[in-house]
Amino acid sequence: MKPQVSIIIPVINEAAQLADKLNALQTLRTRCELLLVDGGSIDASPAIAKPWVDQVLLGPRGRAKQMNLGAQHAQAEVLLFLHADTQLPDRAIDLLASAVAQGTLWGRFDVQFDSDQTIFKLIARMMNLRSRLTGIATGDQAIFMTREAFQKVAGFPEIALMEDIALSAALKRIQKPSCLNAKVTTSARRWQQHGILRTILLMWCLRLQYFFGATPDELAARYYRRQ
Repeated sequence: MKPQVSIIIPVINEAAQLADKLNALQTLRTRCELLLVDGGSIDASPAIAKPWVDQVLLGPRGRAKQMNLGAQHAQAEVLLFLHADTQLPDRAIDLLASAVAQGTLWGRFDVQFDSDQTIFKLIARMMNLRSRLTGIATGDQAIFMTREAFQKVAGFPEIALMEDIALSAALKRIQKPSCLNAKVTTSARRWQQHGILRTILLMWCLRLQYFFGATPDELAARYYRRQ
């Protein structure tokens, strides 16, 4: 029997936390298939993942390329793209299945961080509000869509950065997203490592530059240079 949802997880060098993250998804495997797409890890990520998922796929580095590869191998008619450092809320599959049954072609969850600091609560609130106002979702919000919608926009644009923004822009021309109130929990690790204010300014700067025509390759060079 085909799975209800295919959960596609792109990874690169996530060995330190991967087993715990995948363990949290095991109760879903009666209804979902888990596909982990490794983009050339130099650690043990593929070997660690193998017992916890239905397929480990090896592909070129690049989150968009990895997610597209996962979609090619997925069996379900609903695709959920999940970052390795993001945890789904309770009843996530029920909630997105209900949305799809009501005619939703694509959507995302609200997001929260795995930190009790007030600043992270504010950042999450602003991310969720911005997403509702613009119809643009980010990968941290666990974007989901029907296979039909994915194929209509030809999948994720295989660009170096902003693939989630570009995909959302294409999808919202078909239909506004379903913005589910249930919250995925994502890691605050990147923000804490690189500085909260610095990360906020960097992300806003990159998005503005993208809006005004900077290429994803240019943005990726700036982003990774500052990491």
